[in-house]
Amino acid sequence: MKAIIGLVKPTRGRVMFDSNDLNQLNDRQLSHLRLRFGFVFQNAALFDSMTVGQNVAFPLRQHGRYNNAQIREMVFSRLSEVGLPDSVVSKKPAELSGGMRKRVGLARALIMNPELIMYDEPTTGLDPIMSDVINELIIRTRRRNPVTSIVVTHDMNTAERVADRIIMLLPQNRVETDENQIIFDGTAEELETCRDRRVQQFYHGEAGERLMELRSNQTAG
Repeated sequence: MKAIIGLVKPTRGRVMFDSNDLNQLNDRQLSHLRLRFGFVFQNAALFDSMTVGQNVAFPLRQHGRYNNAQIREMVFSRLSEVGLPDSVVSKKPAELSGGMRKRVGLARALIMNPELIMYDEPTTGLDPIMSDVINELIIRTRRRNPVTSIVVTHDMNTAERVADRIIMLLPQNRVETDENQIIFDGTAEELETCRDRRVQQFYHGEAGERLMELRSNQTAG
């Protein structure tokens, strides 16, 4: 994700956005381009000292040209869009459940009308019901807004529920020399029938071979 938004340079290849090669842009150009991105962080990354309303309004006050009345209207609109009542606007993040904080994070990501939203493990730490709520919000956000979504997740339910295209990567420390890190690229339906055993082990949560590797490493150590 850091490479996608230009915080680190890729070791090979290019990152292109709207015909721009991010490696060729200077810091000012990158900062301007990032205004077209929205970010939903793993733990929401809300400012503890700010209210919900202040958190959601933060990008507008930093980069927008809106008066207080306009900002207030936009904040309430985005909170409503993610299923939160007006009453949360004056609460602090510590007063909210994990699922509500995730939704506030999504409202903040939407406030600048981004063209691309990146979600970092959006359902981590949530129970199955709240995870499905977040998945549904991701889908609704894509339907209501002309936005592309990139979701980084280990949750196969989320991947199958929200993705049109799934890319599965091996951890870098498990990639052999000259081996492609991408072990799957396709639809959820194709994922189910993929014959690569590594893909199927992850898809079904099978720990057998990994446990054997851990035991071998312990024995070798």
